Amino acid sequence: MRIKRNAPHGKQARRIALIAATSALVAGTALAAPAAYAGSDNARTFSAAEAKSASNAVLEADVAGTAWYVDKATNKLVVTADSTVSQSEIAKIKNTAGASADAIEVQRTPGKIQKLISGGDAIYASSWRCSLGFNVRNSSGTNYFVTAGHCTDGAGTWWSNSSHTTTIGPTAGSSFPTNDYGLVRYSGSVSPSGTVGSQDITSAANPTVGQTVTRRGSTTGIHSGRVTALNATVNYGGGDIVYGMIQTTVCAEPGDSGGPLYAGTTALGLTSGGSGDCTSGGTTFFQPVVEALNAYGVSVY
Repeated sequence: MRIKRNAPHGKQARRIALIAATSALVAGTALAAPAAYAGSDNARTFSAAEAKSASNAVLEADVAGTAWYVDKATNKLVVTADSTVSQSEIAKIKNTAGASADAIEVQRTPGKIQKLISGGDAIYASSWRCSLGFNVRNSSGTNYFVTAGHCTDGAGTWWSNSSHTTTIGPTAGSSFPTNDYGLVRYSGSVSPSGTVGSQDITSAANPTVGQTVTRRGSTTGIHSGRVTALNATVNYGGGDIVYGMIQTTVCAEPGDSGGPLYAGTTALGLTSGGSGDCTSGGTTFFQPVVEALNAYGVSVY
């Protein structure tokens, strides 16, 4: 699920339903590992060409509620399917893959993969709520924050309260789908801090598989888990496909979108979306923050 922005109508309604899992996964909660789809071959090693062909086939099948990455050890394409994906849609994926179907391993995850919206503090657009990711600045000293692109998509001004009386500033950049990051410039009376809650953030990096990570969001607070894959592709439906995501066992819920993923003082990612919740667990995806910082020429502090 993508962590939601809090107000739905038209295209915004679809975006909001996808946004609900993004900004603040619960610290210390490891989600149950998804069950492998019956019939998968866990021992066989495949070629890079077979993995590429299988990945292209999953993209072509265009089944919402799926995410996938290549297992570097075996070149197997691991496809995560949420509870909305039917057996016939799994068959569609396999049929589309043709001769490369054996390279696909399907795993199930509870709930619905969707976008989530809410450094963890709540931020408000005109019709939805998300979470602030990390406060950043450019070489000239101008202050901004980064958050999820599905939050900034279509948003003008941002406020720090639901009554829209305390202005943060305008959206200065937005990239979604394909990527999922956005930039907001501070222009109001709100003063930024280089922390996530009480945790000082001093650098940014890309995570590693198996690394323990923490997420903070305005709906569910602080949660932890581990990185299970890098460079995952996520199909939120309706043409909203994002690439290069961090896949984790951290939980999230609506309003968490855009919030920070970090390890100690190091910024790692921005909540994009996922499945499940912080009661039953699930799978959550994050936009790597280094890519966003490089795109906008800003840095954490």
